[in-house]
Amino acid sequence: MRTNNGKVKNVIISVYFILIVLAILLATVFSAFQHLTPNPFVTFCMLLFGFVALFFIVHRISKYFEYDSDGVQVVVLNRGLLLADHFNYREHQLEFYKENLISYKFRNYLIYRQLTLYTKDRNGNPKKTNFNISLVTKKKRRYIRQSLSKMIKENRKQNSN
Repeated sequence: MRTNNGKVKNVIISVYFILIVLAILLATVFSAFQHLTPNPFVTFCMLLFGFVALFFIVHRISKYFEYDSDGVQVVVLNRGLLLADHFNYREHQLEFYKENLISYKFRNYLIYRQLTLYTKDRNGNPKKTNFNISLVTKKKRRYIRQSLSKMIKENRKQNSN
């Protein structure tokens, strides 16, 4: 099974555009926020901190995710969403044989979703790897869960024989 969240790229570009427009708007109507504090520098710092926090939250969440379980190996990939075509930044990839999967766990936080895979390394030791799946749709997460559950079920059947 192959799946990814490539279609969400346009949404993230729109969110960044809205953040830039919001920054320009806040800079032009800065005097409207003078009632927050009497000191304009403190007001400016509060607005700047809020904008930077929003920007980094969007940057942290916006990752491309790809899952491919066709064949003997499973390939799971996370990388940056915007400049990934030109730069190989924020890339995190895991390739493993299906029989090396020990377990998995989906974690849902307020605005962040994470897939944790527990696999065996070359020496047979367990290895924990986390992937950002915040922008993967619920339907695709269900398909990934079914695929991983099927692999674990087959692994347990092989180990019991």
